[in-house]
Amino acid sequence: MRLPLAAMIGIFFTSLYFLMAIFAPLLAPYPMTEIVGGVWEPMSAKHWLGTDNIGRDLLSRMIYGGRTTIFIATVATIVSFTTGSILGFTAAVIGGWVDQAMSRFVDLVMSIPTLIFALVVLSVMPVTIPMLIMVMGFLDSTRVYRLARAVAVDINVMDFVEAAKLRGEGRIWIIFREILPNALSPLVAEMGLRFIFMVLFVSTLSFLGLGVQPPQADWGGIVKENKDGIVYGIGAALWPAVAIATLAISVNLVADWVLNRTTSLKGGRG
Repeated sequence: MRLPLAAMIGIFFTSLYFLMAIFAPLLAPYPMTEIVGGVWEPMSAKHWLGTDNIGRDLLSRMIYGGRTTIFIATVATIVSFTTGSILGFTAAVIGGWVDQAMSRFVDLVMSIPTLIFALVVLSVMPVTIPMLIMVMGFLDSTRVYRLARAVAVDINVMDFVEAAKLRGEGRIWIIFREILPNALSPLVAEMGLRFIFMVLFVSTLSFLGLGVQPPQADWGGIVKENKDGIVYGIGAALWPAVAIATLAISVNLVADWVLNRTTSLKGGRG
């Protein structure tokens, strides 16, 4: 099978970012917090991206920051999709007052702007990485719930699901063996978008001071630390923006390719 050029580009850059995140201690030329030069030194053979606002190697900060950002976004996306998909499928299969109660609760949570909700919660809770993941995963699971429920409602009335019910299969079987395999296509496409949203979300929280805390590095925190340099024509704060944009485009290219490969419903599995 020959991959389209767009998919190859997306897979290459996505794999590159994830490999850099996994092997960050081996790839970073300097420790994350070590001061190795002057303030905002230009790019050189010693410091490929220059130094940051207090003299730390910017390339090393970017690599470690990518590791933190991608880890938080990945785990939060898994939490979001696990929670949202299971609850959405359950609501669609059970129906009735259970469906109504869960859907109205989700509507209530979604009526509050996500960023404001997160800022309020994190302002009174300890800002740790597990807490960030839980808050981000919970808030984003409402979006996944709506998609999963909408897809499951359509699948739940198909012939192979009705046949499974007539065979006496339980709800857990129907959810995981009949509905889930046929809902993967839209969910996989949405997963790419939600992952990028998580990257932007954690970067925004860090920029506002309620995300990843110093001296830990992440892309949003690097922007915050170096934003004052833009006034003087220093582009240290722009490198995280380039990284986020590149990662967003590459993940979406992969998600589009996967969606095109899995668009048709496969039918239930016995």
